[in-house]
Amino acid sequence: MARSVSPRRKTINTILAWSVGLLIFFPILWTILTSFKTEGDAIAYPPKFLFFDWTLENYAIVQERSNYMRYLWNSVIIAGGSTLLGIIVAVPAAWSMAFVPSKRTKDILMWMLSTKMLPAVGVLYPIYLMFISLGLLDTRLGLVIVLMLINLPIIVWMLYTYFKEIPAEILEAARMDGATLKDEILYVLTPMAIPGIASTVLLNIILAWNEAFWTLNLTAAKAGTLTAFIASYSSPEGLFYAKLSAASTMAIAPILILGWFSQKQLVRGLTFGAVK
Repeated sequence: MARSVSPRRKTINTILAWSVGLLIFFPILWTILTSFKTEGDAIAYPPKFLFFDWTLENYAIVQERSNYMRYLWNSVIIAGGSTLLGIIVAVPAAWSMAFVPSKRTKDILMWMLSTKMLPAVGVLYPIYLMFISLGLLDTRLGLVIVLMLINLPIIVWMLYTYFKEIPAEILEAARMDGATLKDEILYVLTPMAIPGIASTVLLNIILAWNEAFWTLNLTAAKAGTLTAFIASYSSPEGLFYAKLSAASTMAIAPILILGWFSQKQLVRGLTFGAVK
């Protein structure tokens, strides 16, 4: 039987939830508001929240100075490509660990997770030299491969968790009906894990979209993403808060819109198997 919650308790929980949500969202809101200010209003003290001269000048200057669409297209290709490649690699790996485990499966999973604790700067030099020798420096393909490998442990772990919630008897029944290994993964396992796969895809896109270290160090002019687009407005010549805020708003807008429209799917996938 579900425990009853008093109206007073619901009100308090609602207020706390909204307070935490607004606190987390406030830096983004402030960045968006600053993008519509003049440089003088952006550094004014005390800060001006809503009562200032709104202007689109910063967006016009950013559009004139930078090729926003090129950076956006690079981000879409690199984030989407690394996610697709990661799913192709991770689905068979997670299937084998979930349904054909060995005594080393848990050790392998822990080892994969431990690679996320490695400082990225520790492997920058060898990867940089490899990219030069292979001709992958400042290319979309190079970044797709690197970001896929970086996020692969998370993808495998999430898919492994979702696949473990699927009864093995269903796959055994498919084998008895004559399904091959390919049919079992494509037509039985994958459709049943759609919520988990969808949330994994969304999370990986967000991680790849926000990646700054590798995109700034392995790209220059051709394959620069929106993180490089933002970094180009951090100038030692002066503090251009309004223009930097406009560039940041243009960079985060696509992923904010994606997250807003897919939040139900993301929450559903992240809680897949949590409630029985």
